[in-house]
Amino acid sequence: MTPTVEAPARPAESVRPPTSGVRRVGTALAMVLAPWGFVVTNTSYAWAIRNGGSDATGADALALAGDYPIVLRVGLVAGMLGCLLLIPAVLGAFRLAPTSWLVLAGGSLMIAGYVCYFGVLSNNFAILAMAERGGPLADYAAVIDASQADAWSTWVFLLFVAGNLVGTLVFALGLLVSRAVPVWAALGILLWPPLHVIGLALFGNEVPQVIGAVLQALGFAGCAAVLLRRRGSA
Repeated sequence: MTPTVEAPARPAESVRPPTSGVRRVGTALAMVLAPWGFVVTNTSYAWAIRNGGSDATGADALALAGDYPIVLRVGLVAGMLGCLLLIPAVLGAFRLAPTSWLVLAGGSLMIAGYVCYFGVLSNNFAILAMAERGGPLADYAAVIDASQADAWSTWVFLLFVAGNLVGTLVFALGLLVSRAVPVWAALGILLWPPLHVIGLALFGNEVPQVIGAVLQALGFAGCAAVLLRRRGSA
């Protein structure tokens, strides 16, 4: 009787979900678009304060809103869209560096911070409405100052600052150390926090922030290119 020889078992082929390509492309698109929302926001604000304006106080914010309502609205909407798109953008970076705790911790803090930034930006539409309505502007300014000093809401702004600066710094360092993306892409994202701080501390024209936002956008674009090349990822 001839012994039966069984053919070696073939390794099971991994089945890619039918929507994996759509998810990959959508995530990459979010990586590209999200930071450009912040470029528009910073550029709009830079344009509005080019003659010396600011939003440091309620009165200043009302004056700025009265002078540049369209510019500020464009910046606010772009920033809010950027906040929404940043969530899938950071989640996409998690896929690029799945073993990096720095990317996970920094990216999670970024998401929390930019969720808060969405709320911070949306509050400015009330300031625009006050400026356009007219009336007791001094009272409006006092209300704005009081709302921004309210301890019950201060944590929202503080969490945004932490996510925007500390979170982005840790996130970018994780990408750099893990070598998950090109060095130039990680450095582009890494330069946003220091340029933002330099702009706040040494300049009054928002130019360093605009430059930092552009570099961050280029860095995220580099991350998107890496993600698109990984056709095997879901």
